[in-house]
Amino acid sequence: MTTTTTTPADPASSWPDDLSAFCFEVPHSAESLLFESAKGIRLSDAAGRSYLDALSGVFVTCFGYDCEPIVGAVTRQLRTLPFNPPLHGTNRAALELARALVDLAPPGITAAKLVNGGSEAVEAAMRLARLHHRARGNPGKVKILSYYHGYHGATFGSLSLTGRPDVTRFGPGLPGVVHVWPPDCLESFWDVPPEKSGALAASMIERTIEAEGPDSVAAIVMEPVIHLRGMAIAPADYLARVREVCDRHGVLLVFDEIVTGFGRTGAPFAAQTFGVTSDILCVGKGISGGYAPLAAVLMAGHIADALGESGGPVSFAPSHTYAANPLAAAAGLAAVTLFREGGYQERITELAAYTEPRLRALAEGHGATLRAVGLLYGVKLTGAAEGAERLGERVASACLRRGLIIRGQDDWVVLAPAFVTTTAEIDEILGILGEALEEVRGAGR
Repeated sequence: MTTTTTTPADPASSWPDDLSAFCFEVPHSAESLLFESAKGIRLSDAAGRSYLDALSGVFVTCFGYDCEPIVGAVTRQLRTLPFNPPLHGTNRAALELARALVDLAPPGITAAKLVNGGSEAVEAAMRLARLHHRARGNPGKVKILSYYHGYHGATFGSLSLTGRPDVTRFGPGLPGVVHVWPPDCLESFWDVPPEKSGALAASMIERTIEAEGPDSVAAIVMEPVIHLRGMAIAPADYLARVREVCDRHGVLLVFDEIVTGFGRTGAPFAAQTFGVTSDILCVGKGISGGYAPLAAVLMAGHIADALGESGGPVSFAPSHTYAANPLAAAAGLAAVTLFREGGYQERITELAAYTEPRLRALAEGHGATLRAVGLLYGVKLTGAAEGAERLGERVASACLRRGLIIRGQDDWVVLAPAFVTTTAEIDEILGILGEALEEVRGAGR
């Protein structure tokens, strides 16, 4: 098997001498890359090195970096209407995208609110939940439940829902946020068997609602697959149990599908993959294929009813200047149309059927375990190098040196190949990952 090895050029030589004007999204380091171009699923940096992207950017570029239908749609929109006065109306692309999203979503979803990113979508969902209860005469239902060790974004409200210790450096979060334990944490921290963790976690959620007071709880926000737990997949029947708990207590169920939406789990949304429809879906990332900042909040009819007359126009303010922007909407409409009409669900199924057994064998051959749903993969590395620290970061770094982009943290790495990835490219990805696992596993012995 042939793998790609990058030229060992000094990446620092390609950066400008003065970087003080730019605030990086993550800390600048010796591994930071200055990207210059991309085609298919390969990127090139300013030093002339090539990288194979097995993460779809960050679960975003599902159609690759040179998808002409989306490029063409954005170009036409740019030449026609690049922006519209948001206080005075909207644009045709936004209207058509909203309809396409509703048609793609599970039955019962009737309206879509377009926003700029996943964090904004989660913020809007929190506001919608409170507004819904207020409109129904229950203004005291304001608390929002979310997972410990989940992740929901970088704005203050979405960060408050993120139940991770590393966000406490910003001080106390929003009042009224209550964290609960997901099944994966029960398994990892308390050795609860997987066949019992779902029922126990759902029961603990119900006990939490009862302890807080059902009249005070507006919603629970959760990821069907928890990214920062190494792609922890919801156990069978767990989400259905949570749905029943929410219905008993008048609590809205909100799925954060920023990572799992738009075919990533095989179906258009994880709600369909797991057979449970939430009251609100937060979607983003793959919604535009990475060609424009875009996300959306999809809402059921009983939620939309608080925003207007049933079956008529709805509105939700205050909003954002660039929400429903014509360029972003054009990119989203082209991406959603391509997903629906381009045979991508079948392609995802075929590519997953090729990738999963090979990746599983690779993981197990290095003492790791695989979590897989659709084209979403988490490799749990515990046991691959006993006593080693930061295994995930070390494996991801070893991959990057070899020209492969994945994500690694704690004791896991995750992969999310683009839908346009070929089987030959999957072989190349797995070959490099195998070399990296061997390097880290050997170093940890």
